[in-house]
Amino acid sequence: MKMSLTFLFRTVTKDFVKGNVCQHVQSLHMGCQLLAADKVLLMKLRKSTGYTFINCKKALEKFDNDITQAETWLHEQAQKEGWSKANKLEGRKAKEGLIGLFVGENAAVMVEVNCETDFVARNEKFQQLVKDVTFATLAHHRSKTQSQEGYVKSALAGDELSKLRMGEGASLADQVALTIGRLGENMSVKRAVTVGVPAEWHIGSYVHGTVSGQTEVAMGRYGALVIFQGGKEEEWDTLGRKLGQHIVGEAPLSLGNMDDLPCGESETRLLPQTFLADPSRTVAQFLRGQQARVLDFVRFQCGEKVGEEVE
Repeated sequence: MKMSLTFLFRTVTKDFVKGNVCQHVQSLHMGCQLLAADKVLLMKLRKSTGYTFINCKKALEKFDNDITQAETWLHEQAQKEGWSKANKLEGRKAKEGLIGLFVGENAAVMVEVNCETDFVARNEKFQQLVKDVTFATLAHHRSKTQSQEGYVKSALAGDELSKLRMGEGASLADQVALTIGRLGENMSVKRAVTVGVPAEWHIGSYVHGTVSGQTEVAMGRYGALVIFQGGKEEEWDTLGRKLGQHIVGEAPLSLGNMDDLPCGESETRLLPQTFLADPSRTVAQFLRGQQARVLDFVRFQCGEKVGEEVE
């Protein structure tokens, strides 16, 4: 027994000196590192793409933990599946969704993107789609109006919007299909309007039912853009917001004239309407007090029926 223990000790020592044990330990250590790296890559891939654990794991295994190739493959697969799912869901009604609104320097854009349920409208991936549509539309507006001066207003229907591209990347139609593939509901880009104003004009805006956590693009069930002139510089934001609130709340159909008389509760012209923020005055009377005038406005309500063209 004593000789066996001695022999075993010498054998282990010999192996250790030769580096065999070191190699075994090193191999085990590297294996642990690899497993840890897999987990880190998996979590990173899931966070960046939003795809399921199983699909991300499959992608990493397919490309030997190359996260770039794995992400590209996932997008391609999701897009294929998204187009297939989009075709299957095409007939299903999509009346929910969000209005997206962004006001920049002398330009603004308002879009409507639809889905089937309010639950999906609250999903961050759907909200990212709304943001993508908003900025793709704004980029299109700026590229088309670089040489134009004065007031520029344009409307785009869904088929026109679908052809727009996100920078140098995918079209909005591809992005919609990708989001359908991720969330499993029918979706559509319904309409958009863009405005560009000269330096002395101002753009007011308001979104009702705002989605919390959004900063760059305001999102909600209702939205309004109002183009106005005059007023005190320090009050432009407040003035634009109050006018936008009124337009959302009272839903005027036309502008009217500053001297128009109200025609009762069914008044659909903006200027003769009773001002929402001060019922003792009409909108026209409020504007006179502010030494301002409204030049144009646009109102979107999510899911409302509109003609083939956005007015």
